[in-house]
Amino acid sequence: METGIKYFEDNQWLIGEEKFRTDWLGKAETIMCLGNGYLGIRSATEESYIGETRNTFVAGTFNKFDDNEVTELPNVPDLIGMDFRLNNQRLDLTLGTVSEYQRTLNLKTGELIRSFVWEYQEIKARFTFRRFASFSNKHLIAQKVEIQNLGVPLTIEVISGINGQVSNSGSQHFTEGDKALSEGKYMQMMPYTSQSNIFFVLSTVHKIAKEHDIYDETKKRIEMGRRKIYNRYWLDLDQNESVSIEKISSIHTSIDLETSGKTLEEVKNSSLVELKQAEELGYQALHEESKNAWDKQVWSVLPITIESENIKDQLAVNFAKYHLHVMTPAHDERMNIGAKGMSGEGYKGHTFWDTEIFMLPYFTFTHPEIAKKLVTYRYLGLEGAHKKAAENGFEGAQFPWEAAWPDDGETTPVWGAADIITGKPTKIWSGFIEQHITSDVAFGMKQFMDVTGDKTFSREKGYEVILDTAKFWASRLEWQEANQRYEILEVVGPDEYKEHVDNNAFTNYTAHWNITLAMKLYEELKANDPEVFDRLNKKLDLTRVYNEWQEKVAKLYLPQPNKDKVLPQDDTYLSKPIIDLTKYKNDAHVGTLFHEYNLDQVNNLQATKQADVLLLLFLFEDLFPKEEKLINWNYYEPKTLHDSSLSLSTHAILAADLGKLEESYELFNKALDIDMGENMTSSNEGIHAASLGGIWQMTVFGYGGVRCLDGKLRIEPHLPKAWNKLSFGIIWQNNPLTIEITKEQMTIVNHGEKEVEIESFGKSYTIKEEIIITL
Repeated sequence: METGIKYFEDNQWLIGEEKFRTDWLGKAETIMCLGNGYLGIRSATEESYIGETRNTFVAGTFNKFDDNEVTELPNVPDLIGMDFRLNNQRLDLTLGTVSEYQRTLNLKTGELIRSFVWEYQEIKARFTFRRFASFSNKHLIAQKVEIQNLGVPLTIEVISGINGQVSNSGSQHFTEGDKALSEGKYMQMMPYTSQSNIFFVLSTVHKIAKEHDIYDETKKRIEMGRRKIYNRYWLDLDQNESVSIEKISSIHTSIDLETSGKTLEEVKNSSLVELKQAEELGYQALHEESKNAWDKQVWSVLPITIESENIKDQLAVNFAKYHLHVMTPAHDERMNIGAKGMSGEGYKGHTFWDTEIFMLPYFTFTHPEIAKKLVTYRYLGLEGAHKKAAENGFEGAQFPWEAAWPDDGETTPVWGAADIITGKPTKIWSGFIEQHITSDVAFGMKQFMDVTGDKTFSREKGYEVILDTAKFWASRLEWQEANQRYEILEVVGPDEYKEHVDNNAFTNYTAHWNITLAMKLYEELKANDPEVFDRLNKKLDLTRVYNEWQEKVAKLYLPQPNKDKVLPQDDTYLSKPIIDLTKYKNDAHVGTLFHEYNLDQVNNLQATKQADVLLLLFLFEDLFPKEEKLINWNYYEPKTLHDSSLSLSTHAILAADLGKLEESYELFNKALDIDMGENMTSSNEGIHAASLGGIWQMTVFGYGGVRCLDGKLRIEPHLPKAWNKLSFGIIWQNNPLTIEITKEQMTIVNHGEKEVEIESFGKSYTIKEEIIITL
């Protein structure tokens, strides 16, 4: 497969491309996106091309275009775009000759660099573009363009400013907004979102320096068009002469914590002061500050190193960690992680179960202060969860399948793509009946509380979420007189190719776990923490629902393995026809089954989108013996198409647990390739956020063997053949641990103040300072 992706054997912090093709724009825009958790910028080139997607997003700024659409992150006016005309010829890499082309993202520093020599007619010039989103000041974006004339004398026209003529695939979310110019060079635009009424203050300034003299400030003109403010600059360059253009920009909004209560005029003025200070520092100093923040906040915290035969393995972990921090709004507990981060319009910036099951564990085990913000978001979302439960006739907290602002409730679109058979829009049932999200939220909450040992958070927020979700499940159960049991009917499980099924095993088991956990918590609080118990009892009517829990959980149907020890995914899955899925599993593109079948047809085949039963066996590994897990692996994996990016990591971890290390490592590499691989269209809609969390999980949970089981820490590593050594760190109940694993032994060093108890291969250990375990 032809590809433009470039890896660097001598530097596992770089990922790049060495060819420019407009067919491949989306790949580089996504995998090299920039951000800092507050804002995200898709890495479109400065100059424009047909097929590009220019996106800038600010976390939490959701807006609804009209009543027929759901809320989404609005595409912010573009600060990155710049137009260049050399002797009246527009810079366009589809014309003329391009040589020495390279674009790289430095994951360690967060800097994107693009360079090339462009020759067209009599023009020959070298361009170098640099940019980053500041990790030290989350509002700042910095760019630097260097142009060296290699040919005839040039007059270069630069057109650059703020472009509000952008949309979300046609949906315009902003008023035009006021525009302002200060001191002839500081440009500002102040639009409002149309429905949520959030004001934005976007500011930018340019600083131009020629190699041998000062730029002539008279050679420029300010222009204001509809939804646009920009400057035109004219630069004269002799042969071998160079010029540099620095563009410093910032974004502020009315929902920022630091702007709370301030007027638009006040934010406009303070943004201008900040911009002038940043301009004075300049690109290089700002980048140094950002680079240091990356190192202090991310790279020096429990680093992961892999000694592997494959250079992509270490790169993949660095890539995953970079993007996890780029996309996560660590600054504000009212916000969460979008399924595409902030790298594209896919999934509208909404939060799914992806956070709790795939991304939250990284932060819980390594950055608990960030994880606390993410689980607090779910606590703040109880209002929206109550709203959804009440709309559906249930009690308690039913969390939305797609969540935006915490109290919005359900934000899943109702209609999706057209059916290839009928031509009619397909209803998106996830927002209605994919209900395991509620126990997923409880799972993430419980894991956070166990790993961190944060009793204050548990008492103030965590316990309430677990009790309130159990209250929902109890009201959701349906009594089946014929079977004399409670069942959960008409759902979608994790396998979204099976809609309207009864008794999905994952859903039933996790609901049972959620209620059982709540019962245990009720009893413990009543006995040991009467203050918290009384508060929650009054709020949630716990005494009444506890009696209901006791009655219902004992009669809740839990599917059992059949005579062949296969756990039924739902009531009818095992009775459906089996077809050969090999060609679909081996296809480089996902979803190719739907080139020949529609969803109704797929619904009636033993064809699975992603881990379902196997995810249950991974998350709740004590439910079934290893022998039965192996049987279920052998049954379900061949029927799983991995058409969701969530699937491969679960399978890789479970395969490692089952001793299938060769298969596990093959799946690991397929997971890496979802975004980093040779398929140049796989990431067009945005980064696969959960898959990136899965890369960390495959490394630490899969090959490092780390688990939190019923509040206890277990570490049972198994390295793949290609790896000679793995070292990583976790934080267990405020105690940082570093773990180094070779084929022969595991060394664990406790950097904390308290002893840590672990289990490993059937034995218990107490770590005061350091232990070495022979493998």
